[in-house]
Amino acid sequence: MHLNVRNARVRDMPSRPIYGVGEKSGIKIRSVVPRISWLLLKGFFWRLREKYVIRDFHPLVFFYALGLLMTFVGLALGTVELVLRLAGNAITTPTIVLVALLLISGSQFTLFAMWFDMEANKDLK
Repeated sequence: MHLNVRNARVRDMPSRPIYGVGEKSGIKIRSVVPRISWLLLKGFFWRLREKYVIRDFHPLVFFYALGLLMTFVGLALGTVELVLRLAGNAITTPTIVLVALLLISGSQFTLFAMWFDMEANKDLK
């Protein structure tokens, strides 16, 4: 992520892990996955701030923000409406359309932001 912010080119080099006879990896999936996921999420938002807000402004930040916001609001409203429906209340058609519009728009904003991000980094391949 730091190299991406500096627009540095990197290359993947294949390497095989070499263990001694009978030696096994000590990595526990249940403890490693949440930690690495948290590090990647923090690094993603740090990269967005550093590369697309501080160093040079790019509108993809707005697309990511709107995509996340609309998706979160759509999921929350959809969950509330589902709970109300299971409790016996009626759901109106405009409410269903609003939830669908929020979810579809949120996913489209996020996909466009990802596309802009890929285009901005195309020269680093």
